[in-house]
Amino acid sequence: MRKWISPRTATVLTAGVALTAAVMAALPAQAVVGGTESTHAYSFMGSFQPSYPAPPRPDGHGCGVEVLAPQWVLTAGHCAGKNPTGAKAGVPRGWKVRVGSLDTTSGGEVAEVDHYYRLATNNDEGGFWGRDMALMHLRTPVRAEPARIASTTPADNTPVRIMGWGMTCDDGTNSACYPTRLREADTVVQPISTCPSHAASGELCVGSADGSVAASNMDSGGPALVREGGQWAVAGVVSGPDESGKTLYTDVTRRTDWINGIISGTHVPADDEIPNVEGAADLGGCVGSVVSSPASRPQDPALLLTNGHCVRGKRPAPGAALVDRPADREVPIADRQGYPQTTAHAKRLVYATMTGTDVALYRLDQTYAQLRAEGVKVFRLTSTPVCAGDPLTMAYAGGRLECTAEAVVTHLREGGYQQDHSIRYATGKDCAPWHGTSGSALLAPDGTTVVGIHNTHNDAGEKCTDNNPCEVGPDGTVTAVQGRGYGQQVHMIASCLTEGSRLDLSHRGCTLTGATPRPDHRGGTPGDQDRHSGPRAHQH
Repeated sequence: MRKWISPRTATVLTAGVALTAAVMAALPAQAVVGGTESTHAYSFMGSFQPSYPAPPRPDGHGCGVEVLAPQWVLTAGHCAGKNPTGAKAGVPRGWKVRVGSLDTTSGGEVAEVDHYYRLATNNDEGGFWGRDMALMHLRTPVRAEPARIASTTPADNTPVRIMGWGMTCDDGTNSACYPTRLREADTVVQPISTCPSHAASGELCVGSADGSVAASNMDSGGPALVREGGQWAVAGVVSGPDESGKTLYTDVTRRTDWINGIISGTHVPADDEIPNVEGAADLGGCVGSVVSSPASRPQDPALLLTNGHCVRGKRPAPGAALVDRPADREVPIADRQGYPQTTAHAKRLVYATMTGTDVALYRLDQTYAQLRAEGVKVFRLTSTPVCAGDPLTMAYAGGRLECTAEAVVTHLREGGYQQDHSIRYATGKDCAPWHGTSGSALLAPDGTTVVGIHNTHNDAGEKCTDNNPCEVGPDGTVTAVQGRGYGQQVHMIASCLTEGSRLDLSHRGCTLTGATPRPDHRGGTPGDQDRHSGPRAHQH
């Protein structure tokens, strides 16, 4: 679930969501730091266990929840933000909670989540921190005794009890770091000034002064409980770490109107309009799409298109290509809402280059016919280059960006690589790519034809360095503009593919880097004027 990051000025990361982030080093994590295993279950306490995106632990626990009513649980907003498109309100798939048990794997009651409502997203004018909370509706009621919301913000030094199933060590690959038994600790509310990372308002600073008692990674959404009338009441939910070692909790006592309005049905937010992201494959930091060429047959293994810089392991060297290499890569292919329609596996890297263009092709373990039978969107590769003025839709895994080809630039250089006839996007809020959108298909207005592929943008205004591409004109003039985004042509790929999803770099008309086309009847080589012998030296 949410990455435990510090300082909290970094933006929340959500799976497949169009949110930029400066991911900082993780803090040392111990499950409810300074706590012990709970000796008795809390009827209202629960574990949120989404199947997608699946938490990286065997028990499926992702966040804590608290039962507020028979069909309502409270959690952190960033926990419910783990939906593919980052929607504020909507219908999830494969989300469940287990409540009333000490153990995440057995006991208590299990209920399916059929709706979520987040108080805030990073795009809200009011900001996200201090408003990091969400309500989730259960398809069927649970018998658990609900908790109530505390009557007021707890004063400094008020005793509180914290609990959760957070990590017990920092090694995310070690299953022993993920406890299945609930842990708890008693601590106090600290003056908010002692948590330097706090928001302007709406947060509690919780934990021991030296940070020896606090919440940890994957305790998100868990409660800060106070005693009122001899019973536990929820004063806050875990939002994230403070740089002091203590924990910042969203103060839920300030949001009772929002909570009661939804639970009572008197003020229920409308569902977000979910963009159609059908066919996008989330490759973990990059995006891919299943593409067919004119030579493709239904019985052929399907091909996945992404960037050359998105291959795992060593990248293609400048002026070179990787051809026919083994691969083992999981490829979840999205339905219209971004949830996996199916999951294929890339078994072979057919081709990858970052010279001339920035593309990679993987061969999947399923045929085009098999994928279509499972309802997967298959795109078509164009054979026509993108021209200035062409409308483009960037098919990202968490949304769609509407772009326009502002210009086709002679050469684009970045970190020792050169691409030719690159597509520069017109600047604007509707087309502002970020890290993680690499490999997104650029679609023609028909929504089916892939005419290009997004690959880079200029971060800092530098010239020709990594993450700072520069344009080189016919006269050698170098231009670099911060924020400009670029895509690459793909029209040359189809000429290099044959039946069986095979690559033939000697095929007539093939001009990809590494191609050795047969001579034509005039004794020349087709496409000589567009061939690449490798990147030229940088010109500054």
